[in-house]
Amino acid sequence: MEANGDRVLVPGATGAIGAALAERLYGLGARVAVAGRDPASLARVSAACGGAPARRFDAYDLDGCARTIPWAVDVLGGLDTVVVCVGAAGFGPAEAVGDTVAEHLLTVNALAPVAFLRAALTVVPPGGTLAAVTGVVVDAAPAGMADYTASKAALAAWLTSVRRERRRTGTAVLDIRLPHVESGFAERAVAGRPPALPPGRTVDEAVDMIVDALAASRVPSTR
Repeated sequence: MEANGDRVLVPGATGAIGAALAERLYGLGARVAVAGRDPASLARVSAACGGAPARRFDAYDLDGCARTIPWAVDVLGGLDTVVVCVGAAGFGPAEAVGDTVAEHLLTVNALAPVAFLRAALTVVPPGGTLAAVTGVVVDAAPAGMADYTASKAALAAWLTSVRRERRRTGTAVLDIRLPHVESGFAERAVAGRPPALPPGRTVDEAVDMIVDALAASRVPSTR
């Protein structure tokens, strides 16, 4: 994939996959803007991407998530692609996961990504791409992950509906269902302990999958 100066925003760029994706896209020639929660990590990713514009956000501030889109348009002079890598894990049997944890998972894994992408719908032009990372849990619905799976499935359903809405506009809407990745994500769960899992893909392999999905979605740009 050659990014050819495409203007790309990566929310969630302070996570392992988001950071690696931003750096890969920068290396492929994209003009990258990054957004994340942790200021120190955000600064490191920005520096690795040639001093890319960076903005902090909190997933619980949905209006702040949405405002990141016009910010990216301003600093990049437009926006061709948004790839949301925001997420949080949570584990445990359904009766043991409290409502507070369930609300957190739904907010971080569904409502925040939707806030970014909803705001981007009016600014990403035909030929552009809106994408979010969900996961194979959407299809598998494993035991001990009911609320985590439900939050990812909510995002996946939203993406499916919006893809149908945008079919005639030339804007690609991608649901990137990554397999288990050895990124430390599961070990940072907000609740519970991850079940025994087989060895996962590497972060680089996950980034390969995302980049391949973005490349497959490309159509000639109108700009």
